[in-house]
Parts: sequence; structure tokens; C-alpha cells
Amino acid sequence: MSALLDIRQLDAWYGASQALHGVTLQIDPGEVVALVGRNGSGRSTLARAIMGLVRSEGELRFAGHALGGLRTFEIARLGLGYVPEHRDVFPALSVHENLQLGVAPRARERISRFTFDDAYELFPVLRERRRTRAGALSGGEQQMLTLARALLGDPDLLVVDEPGEGLAGQVMGQVAQCLRKLRDRGVAMLLIEQRLVIAQDIASRVAVMGHGEIVFDDALASFVRRPDVMQEWLGVG
Repeated sequence: MSALLDIRQLDAWYGASQALHGVTLQIDPGEVVALVGRNGSGRSTLARAIMGLVRSEGELRFAGHALGGLRTFEIARLGLGYVPEHRDVFPALSVHENLQLGVAPRARERISRFTFDDAYELFPVLRERRRTRAGALSGGEQQMLTLARALLGDPDLLVVDEPGEGLAGQVMGQVAQCLRKLRDRGVAMLLIEQRLVIAQDIASRVAVMGHGEIVFDDALASFVRRPDVMQEWLGVG
């Protein structure tokens, strides 16, 4: 099976400062990979590099397409969704208008797997507040809106950056349930998350980043047997 997302020897920079150093990572169709590491390890930079938001060099391929030189909207139209760490809703638009902006124009040759009804079924609070301005939502509701908007792009792979950041336990449980449902529908994911309990519940593989490099990449079962890796690179264990 060919990898859906194929990253090889990827470097990335913010200005003159290099943030990624030779990152190599593959994700297969339908696979969920948890990307974990300390703050500043390069996880969010990798997400931005995949989406063409930072300067990078190396090989980046998605579904057989080279991503180098493509603009972010062109990458998204290939079927790669992105949920950024800081949500980025359109605050002056209603919930429903935000969702409309997520609908992919790329899916003419196939029936989309995700509809507005799916979004509202996954997150009932969005249906209740569909006419509310997104800027008036709570942080948890904005996270739900960002996830729902991304799935309406009918992604084959979803890059989700810190979905639990700043959320209360009950709300995080709803977000985790949504991610499980997306996984069960065959959506591959790169899940950037510090909460190991969430990663272990959803992912089948764990990649650990440190100092802008992948320092561990193996099945979840192998990861949980490596307290040395958890202690050195995550500070837990």
C-alpha cells in the first residue's frame, strides 16, 4: 500500500531560524498517527509545513501529488484538511456560514462523505447555535465548529493541531468522540496532542518529535512499552 502522506527529509524555517531537521514520516490511508512531543519540539511547524504555511525543503507528497510550491487552498483541494491550534473561525459570520465556507469544490467526481447533517449530528450544539456569530461561541464550541468545517471539505486526511487545548474535560470528550467517528469513517489523521490518554484512545501509531526531528515512530503497543522515550521526550513516566 502506498502512503497517503509521504514526508521525506523535510526541513522548515521561520525566517533564518530552522525549525525542522530532516523529518521523515508516512501515513497510510485510514491510519491515525499521534504526533507527540514537548512544546517547541516542532509538531505545529510540521503541520504548517504540510499545509504550505512555512518555508520548507524536502519531499512532501499527498495521494501521489507533490505539495512543494502549492498554495494552501490548492493543498486543501487535494483532500487534506487542517484544524489549526488556534481555531481560526470567521467571528463575524454565523456558525452555518462558517460551515458553508468549508464545503469542498473538489468533490464533483464523487459524492461527499460528509454533509451539514453530519456536522450537526456530531456537534448538536452547532445546530442549536447555527445562526449565532462564531465570535460569540465559547472556546469549545469554536473548536467543534473548526472540526465540523474541516470535515465538510471531505478530507482523506485531517491534520488536527492540539484539539484539546484549553478545553474542559466534558467538551474534550465530545471532540474525542468526533475524532473517533471520523477515524471509523476511514479518514486518516495526523493528531497533534499532548494528552496521551486521547492519543492512545484514537491512534494506532505514535511518532515523537524532539528538537525538530522524529525521535521515535512505531505502533502504539511499542510506544507504551517505552517509558524511557516518554520520560526523555515527554517528561512523563
